[in-house]
Amino acid sequence: MNEQALHWDDLRVVQAIAEAGSLSGAGRRLVASHATVFRRLNAIERRLGVALFERSRMGYSPTPAGEDLAATAARVAVEVLGAERRVAGRDLRLSGSIRVTTTDTLLMGLLSPIFADFQRAHPDISLEVAISNQLFNLSQRDADVAVRPSASPPEHLVGRPVGRIAQAVYARADMAADAWIGPDRHLGYAALDAWMEANGTDASCRYRVDTMLGMLMAARDGLGRAVLPCYLADAEPALMRVGEPIAELTTELWLLTHPDLRRVARIRAFMACIAQALADSDRLDDR
Repeated sequence: MNEQALHWDDLRVVQAIAEAGSLSGAGRRLVASHATVFRRLNAIERRLGVALFERSRMGYSPTPAGEDLAATAARVAVEVLGAERRVAGRDLRLSGSIRVTTTDTLLMGLLSPIFADFQRAHPDISLEVAISNQLFNLSQRDADVAVRPSASPPEHLVGRPVGRIAQAVYARADMAADAWIGPDRHLGYAALDAWMEANGTDASCRYRVDTMLGMLMAARDGLGRAVLPCYLADAEPALMRVGEPIAELTTELWLLTHPDLRRVARIRAFMACIAQALADSDRLDDR
């Protein structure tokens, strides 16, 4: 095997095919066409003089040589990403891009005007906001900063709690007490599921939705009572709070980044701005 003929891009192709089990799946990971991946694999195998995959109707299965290269690619990827983060950590300029991940409700109810203020104060820094209810892999650079509610943030990330999110029951004034809105199972909100079951409201739930914004709109439109974040629902004029915030559903809001990025000037500036703005906000529970 001619190891001098191997390049990092070759390893990425082999790894993508091995993980996806098909050329089309590998193409999606590499943002390349099926035909391009096919040509690149054939070229790699010709240069190395060895078959890396067995082709069948079920897909592509790595040969021992293919498994070896895929494992090598995974190790190299870790090193490359680590080097990227270390180099980025020496960047002292207040310019460049920051990719932030947060939830749709936090963006709508709290963060959008804060992001706008930061953008105006730092016009040379571009923000890329990724909306998801899942915590992106900051180690893999899916995002640089996460602003998320969490009872136990990942130990490999660094950051701090920047507030507490209170939640309460909300409804329209004309809404009957026996109609409830609940989270769909795809929302994955186990704490709210448990609270509704424990308080006997789950049986009265006749409308479910898989986002908190969807639950807010359903409550606004009179489909029932719903447990909602106070920072979001208090600003909705059609809704009124029913009772006090629910203590067991109060969650800390965290501002997180990867340890290798915490000394990057633009990351430091961004996190300081967000932390201060949230500390000044009257929409979060007392810290």
